Amino acid sequence: MTAIAANFATDYQDARQKFCAAAATCGGQFRSYRNPTLGPDGGRLFMDTVRFGEDDAPNMLVMMAATHGVEGFCGSGAMVNWLRAGGPAKLPKGTGALLIHGVNPHGFAWIRRVNEDNVDLNRNFVDHAKPYPKNDGYIELADALTPRRWDEASLAAAQKMLDSYAQKHGAFGQQGAITGGQYTHSNGIFFGGHKPTWSNRTIRAVIRTELGHARRVGCIDFHTGLGPFGHGELIGIGDPGLPAFARQKAWYGDELTSPEAGTSKSAVVVGVVLDAFPQEAPDAEFTGIAIEYGTYPVAEVLDAVRRDNWLHQRGDLNSAQGKEMKAYMQERFYPAGAKWAELVWARAEQVIGMAVRGLNR
Repeated sequence: MTAIAANFATDYQDARQKFCAAAATCGGQFRSYRNPTLGPDGGRLFMDTVRFGEDDAPNMLVMMAATHGVEGFCGSGAMVNWLRAGGPAKLPKGTGALLIHGVNPHGFAWIRRVNEDNVDLNRNFVDHAKPYPKNDGYIELADALTPRRWDEASLAAAQKMLDSYAQKHGAFGQQGAITGGQYTHSNGIFFGGHKPTWSNRTIRAVIRTELGHARRVGCIDFHTGLGPFGHGELIGIGDPGLPAFARQKAWYGDELTSPEAGTSKSAVVVGVVLDAFPQEAPDAEFTGIAIEYGTYPVAEVLDAVRRDNWLHQRGDLNSAQGKEMKAYMQERFYPAGAKWAELVWARAEQVIGMAVRGLNR
């Protein structure tokens, strides 16, 4: 195993230990927020933050890991490599950094994208006092996406429904119906929830606590599951016609993609965690992106999400089938082997550099 790959973890507790140790070596200021649930090993779960730089630093670089639980291995490994490479000490004068590890610690520990409430955090940051966005496509596909049994006959019938929808709406139309977010089926996939989750409330508190003095905030939210193996797509946030997107483009160049403009591997989604930053730190100029690392074909990644949802709704976690499903889930969002980890860090190092230069323009 290479030194870079060694900074990536084997499970949530290993990731947390590596992150905390690396951050402590760099002299960061820690805060930990305990999640109300426990991990599969009975261990406590935390959203941990570490801050570097002056309390009133006008520029703040933010990195986030595990918005989608199992995807946290990627962001955690990138953060630990940045810390081990002396990243905090290399920041320009007037620039600090905030690392948020374990945004969704429950999903991280249980190898799930969703949290303890079966909620996808990147669909939860909507205004829950207003009517929820409609997704008629998901309603049409709900029974196929969450079959009562995971057997050959049930899966064949479900696939027939999915194929029919894809023929009518196209593959990307189907992807949008499935992954865009839904607020009607609490036991389904990509469920946005009916109230702000623990992670939603906690990340807002973190932003108010750590970024209240910032004038410019640049954020990178690490994700996995879409695109070519090991490639980190830079996904812009928001309407391409707004000044915030123009600023993202200025920082990251022509590689920046936009779901709204149809140039991203991701479908258009609402209620993403990055929406909380300008809401909770309104005096700061916010420039946020998601970086999405490719793993396996989309069909396999969606299949992993469906398996995991079925397992937690109707299956047996301790059975041979349950263990196989968990292994399948982890591999689709966190491929084993040093090569993928090295590709993640090479891209992350490049993108972090772009963000720092953007903050200091």
